Amino acid sequence: MKRLIALMLLALFSIGTLSACNTMAGAGKDVQKAGEKVEDAATGN
Repeated sequence: MKRLIALMLLALFSIGTLSACNTMAGAGKDVQKAGEKVEDAATGN
């Protein structure tokens, strides 16, 4: 349950971050960082 809540919060934070991007390069970096966080959460690191 904690993992689900953490992933939901991460998704909401990522959406907020992506909506604040002004350039495609910035959006790409944000997506990459969000992906790394999801991957870390999935592997338990």
